Amino acid sequence: MIEVKNLVKDYYGNVAVNGLSFTVEAGEIVGFLGPNGAGKSTTMNIITGYISATEGHAIVNGYDVFDEPEKAKKSIGYLPEQPPLYLEMMVKEYLMFVAELKKVKKSERASMIADIMELTKIADVSGRLIKHLSKGYRQRVGLAAAIVGYPEILILDEPTVGLDPNQIIEIRELIKSLSKKHTILLSSHIMQEVDAVCDKIIIINRGELVAYDTPANIAKVMEESRELIVTVKGGEPQVRTAIDAIGGIKEIKYLTVGDKVIIKIKMQENVDVREAVSFALMDIRCPVLDMRLHEVSLEEIFLNLTGANKEAE
Repeated sequence: MIEVKNLVKDYYGNVAVNGLSFTVEAGEIVGFLGPNGAGKSTTMNIITGYISATEGHAIVNGYDVFDEPEKAKKSIGYLPEQPPLYLEMMVKEYLMFVAELKKVKKSERASMIADIMELTKIADVSGRLIKHLSKGYRQRVGLAAAIVGYPEILILDEPTVGLDPNQIIEIRELIKSLSKKHTILLSSHIMQEVDAVCDKIIIINRGELVAYDTPANIAKVMEESRELIVTVKGGEPQVRTAIDAIGGIKEIKYLTVGDKVIIKIKMQENVDVREAVSFALMDIRCPVLDMRLHEVSLEEIFLNLTGANKEAE
């Protein structure tokens, strides 16, 4: 459905996209992640034909965006980060105007707009001026405009930016419902955002691909990164002897701080050694002051992949 091949965008020496390649299959919701300035919006603008590329190809629904732009654009519904709404228009009036721009048959416009307003839950504000709508409703109107003409592909750039938590949940549910009939490329810089709705996740940084995988596989990375942190009162030699005898441990580190020992344990897959650690320390009469399981979050994996943690150090 969407195929990006060796895409490059160079703004007079400032490379925004650098040899980027990925594929979005029909019927998928794919999250497009990266820190601010990573090249997400530039890539989306190239795919939608708003700007040209320096090198490479963007193929949409079988059409090269640069060679057959009109055919490619007919397959795309685009919601930019700031929806291009005409605030002095009423909602229905605006959507009818969009339908005219998209060359929807005149005989089909009214019923299509009615269906889309029902789908995006804006029918109740169809007669109101857009400038009087809340941020959440304006975002819905922008999404409705993207759906006009029933394009096979929806490209959504930061669709929940600036929304409150309730509005974010509503938009996420709406995006999920749209996936039944549309292929969706969803941009965000929030890991949890795409994890909530997407089949696959693309992560880019400085215009380059750093990861492309399913949320399940990323969750597996999280599972492998689980760490048990134990603070115990006692001497390190006796603590080492007790803990090193426990099975199911992949990696272990000890740190002595005064009369306390901090133990960091990485466990083997599907193994939980907390009970064994507790009994081992009880046997040598070393009291456990704290025991907690640290699981690396999706956000931490994202920061590690994009190098943000290293830059902050």
